Amino acid sequence: MPFSIVQNDIVRMKADAIVNTANPEPVIGRGTDAAIYDAAGPRLLNARRQIGRIMPGCCAVTPAYALSASYVIHAVGPVWQGGEQDEPALLRRCYDRALALASDLGCRSIAFPLISTGFYGFPKDLALEIAVSAFRAFLAGSDMQIFLVVWDRTSVRLSEQLQENVKKYVDENYVERKTKEEYASSPKLSIRPRKRPSLPAGPGKTSSAPDAASGFAPITAPYAAPCEAAMAENSDEASLRDLLRQTDAGFSETLLRLIDESGKKDAEVYRRANLSRQHFSKIRSNPAYRPTKATALALAIALELDLEQTKDLIGRAGYALTNSSKFDVIITYFIRQRRYDIFEINTALYEYDQLTLGAS
Repeated sequence: MPFSIVQNDIVRMKADAIVNTANPEPVIGRGTDAAIYDAAGPRLLNARRQIGRIMPGCCAVTPAYALSASYVIHAVGPVWQGGEQDEPALLRRCYDRALALASDLGCRSIAFPLISTGFYGFPKDLALEIAVSAFRAFLAGSDMQIFLVVWDRTSVRLSEQLQENVKKYVDENYVERKTKEEYASSPKLSIRPRKRPSLPAGPGKTSSAPDAASGFAPITAPYAAPCEAAMAENSDEASLRDLLRQTDAGFSETLLRLIDESGKKDAEVYRRANLSRQHFSKIRSNPAYRPTKATALALAIALELDLEQTKDLIGRAGYALTNSSKFDVIITYFIRQRRYDIFEINTALYEYDQLTLGAS
């Protein structure tokens, strides 16, 4: 998956490049900076000293030494001063320059912390918005894997207005809690034992009195002779064959038709769906491909399908959207609002502890 949010310690990440929230001076700071130096070993500080001072908004690269990476990209974010000192632009520059450096180094994956949100005090919701905007722009022309590594879910926050709108929609439409409450408060049902089924009476036998041998009352419906039963079975098989011949187009065939109709190129679709090129190639080359629900929905989002079109597409892979799943309710909200930014949708899903869209 080109972009994913990961709850982890960044020093444990396996990526070609790890981004450090660096101190401007070649000294060990606090938080993520201290953890990276500790995990990489003393040679990292020696390499950092050779670089000297790094200005806010700028980046520099060193080897990663003992870390599970090839490089450490040292990014100096701005200290938050109320937003009046060009802090958002400086933070965006950190992300853009770190991504450009990783690309120049030939990296296929990179792990970022949420820069400047620790001791530098940058608001987390704004910092997340800036980071995601930078990732979105970069991934429009690259297949690099980007990880945003956070300590906990409180680090990931939508804008206040969108957060309120999503929460309101989920509260109004998510039925699992309501269903449980209704079942919990319902009186217990009185269940009577089912009567044992009656046995066939045989040809011409219509009496409802119990059969002497079995003890069961015979049924009064006419008995189907063996040849008639065989004819009915053959008729059912013929009907099934007819139905199978009339089967609708499958997921892959429908998807490729929709892509052609949209006028979008494959690369635009799989990147907007947060999928890798390799994953999309499997879908295109295999008419019988059955995606995960997250992948099917990601492609519907990439094509900006409306709700009915989305239900039709994912239905061809055997999936549905219901109000008994928070995941489904959140997806439905964004489609109804015609908000097709998969990075924004994944942020909302992550905040609600749901599976995110794209390749698994």
